[in-house]
Amino acid sequence: MTSFDLAGARVLVTGAAGFVGSHLCERLIAAGAAVVGVDNLSTGRMDNLRGLADHGSFDFEHRDVTMPFRFPGRLDAILHLASPAAPGDYLAQPLATLRAGSVGTLNMAETARVKDATLLLASTSEVYGDPLEHPQTESYLGNVNPIGPRSVYDEAKRFAEAVTAQAGRDGVKTAIARIFNTYGPRMSERDSRVVPTFIRQACLGLPLTVAGDGSQTRSLCFVDDTVDGLVRLLTSGHTAPVNIGGTTEVTVLDLAHLIRRACGSSSPVIFVDLPQDDPHRRRPDITTARTILGWTPKTGLPEGLARTIACQRDRTPAQAVAL
Repeated sequence: MTSFDLAGARVLVTGAAGFVGSHLCERLIAAGAAVVGVDNLSTGRMDNLRGLADHGSFDFEHRDVTMPFRFPGRLDAILHLASPAAPGDYLAQPLATLRAGSVGTLNMAETARVKDATLLLASTSEVYGDPLEHPQTESYLGNVNPIGPRSVYDEAKRFAEAVTAQAGRDGVKTAIARIFNTYGPRMSERDSRVVPTFIRQACLGLPLTVAGDGSQTRSLCFVDDTVDGLVRLLTSGHTAPVNIGGTTEVTVLDLAHLIRRACGSSSPVIFVDLPQDDPHRRRPDITTARTILGWTPKTGLPEGLARTIACQRDRTPAQAVAL
């Protein structure tokens, strides 16, 4: 394995204006890297990058990674996060999601080859689909419906992994992170994922909409921990896929009650139809991350939710009305 030091490195982050991408840019800069952030702003927001607006080690380019891509100057690493990630976004932009995972990843792999840069793909636990193995290890091949509505995201990421793996066989330095459910500050006010949805509903006094009977589980990881795992993987030289995620399972129904209490809300909990192919159980086996990267999540769910709720409550009244 060949690793490198972030201090003095020049790093490209795609999807930089997104939820995870913006936190990642800050973390890389704190480690001494110069960062170029790229985003087409289809789901990302420049407001997420306002803390870096005048930073001498950060540059931003408004561009689409699925278009012809030429990058001037030296480049040491590419962290490819560009893609709609929330179900509401990828179901609303299905072809754009497929292009980001396919054409976008091909473009990033070629750029990494030309620049002799390390390519880290931000993949997802969705490559496991509705898993029949629990918890999910990196060797599990998954249970994905290739023609269901979620396939535009699931199969885009599976294809992206295939591209990245082939680039590795062709001599490009690569890494693949399979990111499980991540939450925290800067999730979009319209994000359809479970944590921001429940927080939004609770804070506005709306019913908390639990899909199915709420017995399906999620394992949540606070964004600071997810970003720490990504940085450790990037600098480790490890090339095989690595699960990055929380290990404490919580049912969706219990999560709804936990968030309602944390928000001090009296909103009722109601039940709605379960989306097609919604995973019933989701928890990573993080043995690889623990042994190879020395990584485990540090932020407990109560603390992480408190920080996330505080951020959402800081939004202006005009934004709250628009939710």
